[in-house]
Amino acid sequence: MKAIVIGNGGREHAIAFSLAQSDNIHNIYCVPGNSGTAQVPKCQNVEIGIQDFGAIEALALDHTVDLIIVGPEAPLAAGITDYLQSKGLKVFGPTQAGAQLEASKAWAKELMQAANIPTAQSQTFQQAKEAKAYVCAKGIPIVVKADGLAAGKGVVVAQTLEEALAAVDACFEGRFGDAGQKVVIEEFLTGQEASVLAVTDGQTIRPLIPAQDHKPIGEGDSGANTGGMGAYAPTPVVSDALLQQIQTQILEPILAALRQHDIDYRGIVYAGLIITAAGDPKVIEFNCRFGDPETQVVLPLLDMPLDALVMACVEQRLSGLPPIPWKSAAAACVVMASGGYPDAYQKGHPITGIAEAEKSGAIVFHAGTQLKENQVVTDGGRVLGVTGLGETFEEAIANAYQAVKYIQFQDAYYRRDIGYRVIEKHKT
Repeated sequence: MKAIVIGNGGREHAIAFSLAQSDNIHNIYCVPGNSGTAQVPKCQNVEIGIQDFGAIEALALDHTVDLIIVGPEAPLAAGITDYLQSKGLKVFGPTQAGAQLEASKAWAKELMQAANIPTAQSQTFQQAKEAKAYVCAKGIPIVVKADGLAAGKGVVVAQTLEEALAAVDACFEGRFGDAGQKVVIEEFLTGQEASVLAVTDGQTIRPLIPAQDHKPIGEGDSGANTGGMGAYAPTPVVSDALLQQIQTQILEPILAALRQHDIDYRGIVYAGLIITAAGDPKVIEFNCRFGDPETQVVLPLLDMPLDALVMACVEQRLSGLPPIPWKSAAAACVVMASGGYPDAYQKGHPITGIAEAEKSGAIVFHAGTQLKENQVVTDGGRVLGVTGLGETFEEAIANAYQAVKYIQFQDAYYRRDIGYRVIEKHKT
């Protein structure tokens, strides 16, 4: 089989890395890929923009590609699946209509409410004045969300009234472009977050192992939201019984709701959840693709070829697949970011120590990197995702941080408490 992986981040490196483990995969074309995917066996980077649908079509047809996996949300929201499917190509990723699940928080909220899916109470606004009046009436803490795609940075969990009102202004004044033309304001939910990524062929939906992301930039989950500073899996906050509850109360109802809208959804449904103090799951948001950095801890634990799972979804035969097997291990990922992220940061700093980190047993997934004159340099806010594996959480986390010590670049920043909740739980 030949495959195309669209995207250039840590998630796409993890997808390509996982595909390459399969004996059934012979060639992987990464569009455009990064300096990490360039080193994965069977992989070849191809300098094509992720929104250049015609060039991606030509690449797929010229090389008789069997499968295309779309990593980022932006091309999905722009209709890449619709376009490529119309050319007879097999794509893992929802159509433009299905991608609204992430591309419009307001649309997703309406879908959830109609399907009685447990989620935070909310209201959608198109004018700043009305939004601010609602914030003042509800009080804080409160959550302000840009309706559209904002690269994981369009959400503010406001702890003060000033912060909430400033977040409303930021949306309507264009900080997030068109994404902020509508604003969703919702109640603040307390509890532990969990990410459940599920695969679906449009008829059947199956969860992957649950993970826990760390969104805030600061230790102890403080500071501004980011695209994710680290993750671990499988998170013990989601028991087998709770995963079954998520399946019946969230995953199956959202798939049924999509089908009622005549949406043939084949890809990932990512449920970002809060597990309340009562132990019940509530949806914070849905995404329409693999999570980042959750993918970097989920896929290394998958104990079957990724291509077999993905093709079962694309060809609508997921119901006939045996239960998804997982390794009896744990994984932890520490994201190394550029100093200043998620605000302004510099690019082009040389990175050293990656080979030494990998020799220690870790998997180093490249997120924002570039190869310049045979030197890997920083090229983004989140630069690397360092994943450690182990028989226990403590071992996986320790292995990840041991590998991080080998890697250096100017102004490198990372949280030193990834997995702190599971460590604390195991101490009690």
